[in-house]
Amino acid sequence: MELIQNTPDLSAYLAADEVIDHHHPLVRETVARLAEGVVDSYGYARAAYEFVRDTVPHSQDAGDPRVTWRASDVLELRTGICHAKAHALAALLRAEDIPTAFCYQSLLHDDDGDDGGGSEYVVHGLVAVRFNGAWHRQDCRGNKPGVDARFSLDGERLAFPVDPQSNEVDYPVLYAEPHPAVLSALKAAPDRPHLWKTLPTAL
Repeated sequence: MELIQNTPDLSAYLAADEVIDHHHPLVRETVARLAEGVVDSYGYARAAYEFVRDTVPHSQDAGDPRVTWRASDVLELRTGICHAKAHALAALLRAEDIPTAFCYQSLLHDDDGDDGGGSEYVVHGLVAVRFNGAWHRQDCRGNKPGVDARFSLDGERLAFPVDPQSNEVDYPVLYAEPHPAVLSALKAAPDRPHLWKTLPTAL
């Protein structure tokens, strides 16, 4: 699949805003800590990825009802669904001038929604990082039994490879900002059970 930027301006994938608030003191503190001991931007990107994947529990896995969406809040509260964790990782990467995009899948199985029967689609959030002139998708949602996502520039190691026979979809668009439909659902949700009912099922 060819990944397609939704804007040709690469600087858009380094920008800070209300969601990706990489000038926030907590984000900068975390960046400084992660940068210690790494030798290059690849090493930093891997460290930031593993930090978000492993030290910010996915709220569904942890049974945490809180909803986060701003990068600094995700890092402070140490909770979030896939989209929130992607926002936090993007802030950590962009703070070190690593272009980072948001990308999405539509999945049938139950990852970020709890539909009981497993028969509903849900939009799952990832990031893509740009190294050596190419984009590489990464999934920091957090591993669990049956999920073994890893940082990789040499072949994707995502949490959930799509199943085309189930009409699951990899969306090729690389967004410079979180998708508005996803962000609106996150901002409006008072808790995670409510969020499951309002997250988009497709983009």
